[in-house]
Amino acid sequence: MIRIRRSKERGHFDHGWLDTYHSFSFGEYDDPEHNGFRSLRVLNEDKVAPGTGFGRHGHRDMEIITIVLEGALRHQDSLGSGSTITPGMVQRMTAGKGIMHSEANPSKTEPVHLIQIWILPDRAGYDPEYEERKLDFSNAEDQFLVLASPDGRDGTLRIHQDATLSLGRLSSGGKPMRHEFARGRHGWIQVTRGAVSIEGQTLNAGDAVAISDEPSIVLQGTGETAEVLLFDLA
Repeated sequence: MIRIRRSKERGHFDHGWLDTYHSFSFGEYDDPEHNGFRSLRVLNEDKVAPGTGFGRHGHRDMEIITIVLEGALRHQDSLGSGSTITPGMVQRMTAGKGIMHSEANPSKTEPVHLIQIWILPDRAGYDPEYEERKLDFSNAEDQFLVLASPDGRDGTLRIHQDATLSLGRLSSGGKPMRHEFARGRHGWIQVTRGAVSIEGQTLNAGDAVAISDEPSIVLQGTGETAEVLLFDLA
């Protein structure tokens, strides 16, 4: 079964300093039909105005992954971690028993455009953790690059859940990309740039597709280089 969720169907709030879209219920957005998908609990697309951000706040028992599409995001947390995330990097924070952090746009002139993902862990009470990676896109064209996995294989971020997050880049006129699902697995694909064709349906940036009881899925680029996030979930 394949179900498309269009960008315009997401929750949307423009707070001035923050323009945000929510794929699932979050904060002021309450959608009983979209309270997450399997262990994927939050998928927010945020644009944060220059010189603003999220003040110091806390989280517990959540795997939080942040990907910057454009601009820069400065991170600081109660573990003593401090870093500025830019395009081509991916960040993972295990909130576990509790962590405090802040996220800010350090630019005085340019907004930061980011995707933030929350995945439910396989149990409560992990010790808080932080890590980040610089991605190697040298062999990523028209194939999937694994960003996060439960075993941290091949230098990927390690998350405490039976879930794998990959990024796919589809070039214009490139070969189709296929992902095979093991029996009983589910998928969520989020288009973050450009447009792709999935099983004959065109999806643009912000669109998504939920996949269940399918042995595989095939994606094809339809124009300029496109990017998607693929979640393979138990």
